[in-house]
This record gives sequence, C-alpha cells and structure tokens, in this order.
Amino acid sequence: QVQLAESGGGLVQPGGSLRLTCAAPRMITSVFNPLTLAWYHQRQGNQRELVANITRDGTTNYADSVKGRFTISRDNARKRMYLQMNSLKPDDTGVYYCKSTDPWRASHWGQGTQVTVSS
Repeated sequence: QVQLAESGGGLVQPGGSLRLTCAAPRMITSVFNPLTLAWYHQRQGNQRELVANITRDGTTNYADSVKGRFTISRDNARKRMYLQMNSLKPDDTGVYYCKSTDPWRASHWGQGTQVTVSS
C-alpha cells in the first residue's frame, strides 16, 4: 500500500521560505523510483492545483505562478520528494499535497501539510 507523508509546513512571513518533504518510508525503492511525483496546492474553498511535478528521470514541470520561486526535487535513495519554496506570497497559503502516479497511472495522495504566509 502506498503511503505518503508530507511535512514541513507552517507559518511564514511574506518573502520567507519553507521546505516541504514528502516521504514514503514504507515503500521499497524499486516501487518508488518509477513514480512520477507531484505537489498540489489547495486554497480554502478551491480545487487542488498542480504546483510542480518530477518524473522518474528528473524532468520537472512548474505552474507559471511558482516558476523561479519554487524548486521540486527527489531523493530516490531516501524515498523522498521536496519542494523548496522561496519568496513566499500570501497567495501561496493553503494545504500542500504530494501525489504519486505509477507507470500504470494509479495515483495516491498524502494527507497534506498546511502553509500559511502572513505577516
């Protein structure tokens, strides 16, 4: 069973930084490595929106709103994915979810971590 756990959220002032982590400690590496991993953002009352994703070979894709500010990365040996968020804005506030998609297009979600950008 795929279990993803996000961490690293919190309260930060505008212009600040946070680093989110998505971990899959119970997953064996041969299952983790082929996954496409993604971060989604959900503002209160809105649908989840793609922030960034990273394929098994490290190819990345970003939403226009975060280009130049956020960086997605993965560490297959540690079975983790990261989202480095810099120059945070109040609009970045919300719950951030990680999502995995395997080669057969089966997807799983984590429980989410709250990010609040406020002075």
